[in-house]
Amino acid sequence: MPDDRAARTPLVIVNTGNGKGKTTAALGLLFRAAGRGWKVVMLQFIKAETSSDGDGPPRPNDEVMNAIQSAEVYFGFGIPRLLFLEAKKLRWVHSAAAGVGSALYDEMVNSDVLFTNSAGVHAVPIAEYCVAGILHFLRGFDISIDQQRRAEWNKAPFVAMDSVLREVDAVRALIVGVGGLGGATGQRLAALGARCTGVRRRVDLGPPPGFERVISLDRFDEELPKHNVVVLAAPLTDATQGLLTRERLERLPKDAIIVNVARGAMVDQDALIELLDAGRLRGAVLDVFRHEPLASDSPLWHHPRILVTPHVSPVSPGRFWPRQLDLFIDNWRRYLRRERLVNLVDKQAGY
Repeated sequence: MPDDRAARTPLVIVNTGNGKGKTTAALGLLFRAAGRGWKVVMLQFIKAETSSDGDGPPRPNDEVMNAIQSAEVYFGFGIPRLLFLEAKKLRWVHSAAAGVGSALYDEMVNSDVLFTNSAGVHAVPIAEYCVAGILHFLRGFDISIDQQRRAEWNKAPFVAMDSVLREVDAVRALIVGVGGLGGATGQRLAALGARCTGVRRRVDLGPPPGFERVISLDRFDEELPKHNVVVLAAPLTDATQGLLTRERLERLPKDAIIVNVARGAMVDQDALIELLDAGRLRGAVLDVFRHEPLASDSPLWHHPRILVTPHVSPVSPGRFWPRQLDLFIDNWRRYLRRERLVNLVDKQAGY
């Protein structure tokens, strides 16, 4: 890392979106205290409207484009390509999101810019979301909600010999991705009695706490019939794009539950709906979709065996920003001392 900082006033750009004045103000104070002379620009306080969503708007506004030209550090939810191209002095980008695929355009991948993400910051709420979604179907809450809407008191679906009700110790969970999100999910499911198998790239690292074993992706097909819960918690890469094909969904047992907190592009959505309609799968918990926001005419909204949420599995009011600040300030100090950053993205691997 070059040592020319003393010759100029470095600049950090912070884009945490609208409505977070206390958070951005706190960031500014911390940066000034930790950086000793760094200039901080909060995009929230720029007059023109901006966006903190993953890719941001199609083209960042002129005020933002001008502000980033002198920036050395950018903090936001990903970074739009056009904004990155404008930032000629950029050395470090931190994303407040865990997934970074949308920011891995060629210019970013081939650059020397350090790129960190927030893997782990979202682990607790997403893990609890996954457990809640699985319990939703294990305990037949989808049936209960339908009966409640119709004011129907009917125990028959619950007490029948072929009832869909299951206890957690009947769960055999195949969790794709055993990092922060998948690892925390496996720990919680195992604590309730489930048996968890992880899918990871580095099998030699062994199973994390809560997992009985780990497998590589090339054994994915043979493991599907043995598991009745599949949790997608991995980054979207060439290897995971379109992972759950029709053929793979058909290999799952009839009581299988699909949980997707990764990316919508990992699942064949049409095949999923058809297999649910045919009674070939128990249910699906979907927080992410190929196109967001989910179109109002999508059949997913009204499907009785699909639980739809608007990409809110990471949400944890009052907990997200303290965790985010702890991570960033730790990395900020590491950056100033020219030490290796935490959560450094492998831009070639995609996460």
